[in-house]
Amino acid sequence: MDKHIKLPLTEELAKTLHAGDNVYLTGVIYTSRDAGHKRMCETLARGEKLPIDPQDATIYYVGPTPAKPGKVIGSAGPTTSYRMDAYAPTMLSVGARGMIGKGARSEEVIDAMKKYSGVYFGAIGGAGALLAKCIKSAEIVDYEDLGAEALRKLYVEDMPLVVVIDSYGNNLYETGRKEYLDNHI
Repeated sequence: MDKHIKLPLTEELAKTLHAGDNVYLTGVIYTSRDAGHKRMCETLARGEKLPIDPQDATIYYVGPTPAKPGKVIGSAGPTTSYRMDAYAPTMLSVGARGMIGKGARSEEVIDAMKKYSGVYFGAIGGAGALLAKCIKSAEIVDYEDLGAEALRKLYVEDMPLVVVIDSYGNNLYETGRKEYLDNHI
């Protein structure tokens, strides 16, 4: 089912999404990869405030290329998500709700998603230039020294994604494989 989602991703909204849903996100998302996630988790461990408000936030695992003249951002394709698995449960525990990336997630992340009503959206790897067209503004919030991995605030319009794992733990990587095998073997 196609769903047009206006962010932020509240708990109530997250619970309406199901593995396999095609979604089009509009609103503010943040970018971070493993180095940025590590810093955010270290900040939380010290009892300090994050440079973003994590409540109902969606984080895109991306390290965009530099913007060409007249463009908001360069190519912005997803990073492999398991690299954030050590940090995702902590981020979910402080209110972050949406994650955008590619590839499978660990059981610990899925358990945290069920506990905190998180949603994992899949973006198409190799489609970074296409995804960049959905990004209407981009600004560095913090961690500028990380270059492409700096923490950014993006405004996106109709960013095409698929709910891979919903807040109930349903996993498209598992159900999709089973459905295919049931129908083709």
